[in-house]
Amino acid sequence: MLIELLQSSYFSIFLIVALGFMLGRVKIMGLSLDVSAVIFIALAFGHWGVSIPKELGTFGLVLFIFTIGIQAGPGFFHSFRSKGKTLILITLLIVASACLTGVGMKYLFNIDTPSIVGLIAGALTSTPGLAVAIDSTQSPLASIAYGIAYPFGVIGVILFVKLLPKLFKVDVEQEARKLEKERRNNFPELNTCLFRVTNPSVLNRTLQQLNIRAITGAVISRLKRDGSIIIPTAHTVLKENDTIQAVGSEEALNNLTVMLGTREDGELPLEHTQSIESLLLTKKDMINKQLGDLNLQRNFGCTVTRIRRSGIDIAPSPELALKFGDKLTVVGEKEGIQSIARLLGNDAKKLSDTDFFPIAMGIVLGVLFGKLNISFGGSMSFSPGLTGGVLMMALFLSAIGKTGPILWSMSGASNQLLRQLGLLLFLAEVGTSAGKNLVATFQESGFLLFGIGALITIVPMLTAALIGRLVFKISMLDLLGTITGGMTSTPGLAAADSMTDSNIPGVAYATVYPIAMVLLILFIQVIAMVIN
Repeated sequence: MLIELLQSSYFSIFLIVALGFMLGRVKIMGLSLDVSAVIFIALAFGHWGVSIPKELGTFGLVLFIFTIGIQAGPGFFHSFRSKGKTLILITLLIVASACLTGVGMKYLFNIDTPSIVGLIAGALTSTPGLAVAIDSTQSPLASIAYGIAYPFGVIGVILFVKLLPKLFKVDVEQEARKLEKERRNNFPELNTCLFRVTNPSVLNRTLQQLNIRAITGAVISRLKRDGSIIIPTAHTVLKENDTIQAVGSEEALNNLTVMLGTREDGELPLEHTQSIESLLLTKKDMINKQLGDLNLQRNFGCTVTRIRRSGIDIAPSPELALKFGDKLTVVGEKEGIQSIARLLGNDAKKLSDTDFFPIAMGIVLGVLFGKLNISFGGSMSFSPGLTGGVLMMALFLSAIGKTGPILWSMSGASNQLLRQLGLLLFLAEVGTSAGKNLVATFQESGFLLFGIGALITIVPMLTAALIGRLVFKISMLDLLGTITGGMTSTPGLAAADSMTDSNIPGVAYATVYPIAMVLLILFIQVIAMVIN
């Protein structure tokens, strides 16, 4: 009965996943495989004849890559601008060192060119690279060599990613917290304090005339005069000994001290008709609108004192574009706040809802984009392929955020669930497929080609790790993402992803993966054409 059940793919998948999670929780010298253990169980099942339909693996791959792109998109372009040159250079080193290692082994052991380009594509687990290798050489030897190098190309990257932090004695979670702290430091902490108006130069002038927000960066939330608390407007005139409450960074508040007079501790109370509330932006019509365009103070008599986005407090400015899920702290009359709540949506349920239309439509567009074929002259061409097309489209759509009524985003919980599901399907299929011929390839081809393929996998990663860490001093999380992206290794990214809750490896992977794919295709075509 067990043999019959193993022939049914649905039973085999869940059995592989269950056993994989059991193995993944085993720690040896403080090291565990986590979700990556699924592929090792799948290799064993594949050797014993269990097979998972290719379509299920492709379905899982598409889900995994799309959710990575959707999460990484908002931070992708910032990462590209700030770290792009360094990460691209490391990616170039990875691909170039892989190809140079392959060419060196060709001359050392007198191996034919089709086998070498096949080994390079397999060592970097690049299906587009294999397609180019076959097309450029017109030889079946390329696909045979690819099959020999591919298993270690998958397993080797996973093991390397797991071992790398240990080799450099880096605590991944501690480094993630450090990088998160550095990211937060780019957005100064916002504080609240009181000011007594004593500077003669500002007396009897309106807030609009003084242009306080633009000059100092602080936001005035309320004002006390003659025992009454009022919500100030642009036309509020400052009088001597008015007490003002303002919100801003320490620098902004210091600037306000110079402008107004005396800084004091404390907080002004609210009248019974006034309130301060946190409102969620969940209405699609409001996304990407600038805060100043809403003119909340004039229309509703309310002031936004801070905006919380992705766990960070942002000082409000008229030019700030609002994003889905922003939490706006609003102070004003209760009636006005209720009106703003209706304007913004303020529906917490929408943050956790999953709309499958953007997911399906985004994947369809990604698949279509992957089919494009770009020619570089008569002999060279490039196609993004399935993985590249879906990843690049997801990055682009999530960076845009919204197209008409379509919101290109997902809740964190939904993203995590779909990513995990896609990853498990992909690892189960890839593992059983590689395990099927693992022993046979050793018996037929011997250890030489396998050893060369393993060398082509290891040398680029070692090169990237040493130069990236010792020369460029980049963080371990960026390095893990760059290595897995440069090696075009989705299972490797999965291993890195399981080591931390930070999305930094995913952003780095997304930054370099398309470049690595293009470089590998071009290098393979050059090797096939130039080297005989």
